[in-house]
Amino acid sequence: MIEVLRNERGYIKLIFTTALIAFGIYAGIKFGMPYYRYSAFKSDVTEMTRVSLGNVNKTKEEVFQRAQELKIPIAEDDIAVEKKQNTVRVKTSWSETVDLLGVYQKTLDFDVDVEE
Repeated sequence: MIEVLRNERGYIKLIFTTALIAFGIYAGIKFGMPYYRYSAFKSDVTEMTRVSLGNVNKTKEEVFQRAQELKIPIAEDDIAVEKKQNTVRVKTSWSETVDLLGVYQKTLDFDVDVEE
């Protein structure tokens, strides 16, 4: 390590590599969180529809409350809950924009359509 600090090229490589790794971790977190929220939300909605007793309004309120807990940008009107004979269907969708240091923006679209 001391030899690297004495060699100017080695020191620059070390700084560049460290910065590249840090940026990779930063980008991974920025892109990973929306996908984590989507996965957790879809799993929770699936569970809610399984235990739902067919009360459409209560199910809609529970889904909306869980979306708020996960900080998912949807309105209560964006959630559609339908009760069929033996099943309950929940549909919703939203978009999130990931911004990497103001240089790169990517809009991610998510759809949840669960019928249990």
